[in-house]
Amino acid sequence: MSIRNWPAAERPREKLLESGAATLSDAELLAIFLRTGVTGKSAVDLARHLLLQFGSLRALLEADLPAFSRQLGLGPAKFAQLQAVLEMARRHLAEKLQRESVLESPEAVRDYLKALLRHEPHEVFGCLFLDAKHRVLAFESLFSGLAFSNNFDQGRQAGGGSASA
Repeated sequence: MSIRNWPAAERPREKLLESGAATLSDAELLAIFLRTGVTGKSAVDLARHLLLQFGSLRALLEADLPAFSRQLGLGPAKFAQLQAVLEMARRHLAEKLQRESVLESPEAVRDYLKALLRHEPHEVFGCLFLDAKHRVLAFESLFSGLAFSNNFDQGRQAGGGSASA
């Protein structure tokens, strides 16, 4: 049955506008993003199917283009839209954390860096710049890769110098 035939209070878009995004399930949020279903499946049914196929919303969001495009109803255009939405969310979170964060404990630093770097496919070696009040000024990624193969280790061995600051 088409979502248009559902009672207004059960339709994802109307539910979001009435009660807020936090009240929606992962499938309902994904259905709003998808906008349409496929033959025989509403957008919500398709979203539920995709969540089952990928195992979780996070796994779906982290899928690469080939894995994403193998699914019925998804292709490069939806992948590009999803990547754009994810990048906007990352930037929003980073800006908010940078503006509001006071990192007064090792746990706070860990939580900040986990939120900032969780999407990275490899390890990142970087520098976190704080002001005198422990507020974030910037984070600069210096190297990325696997610990046993990054340029930092190779450069240190070749130069024979110390990595301490």
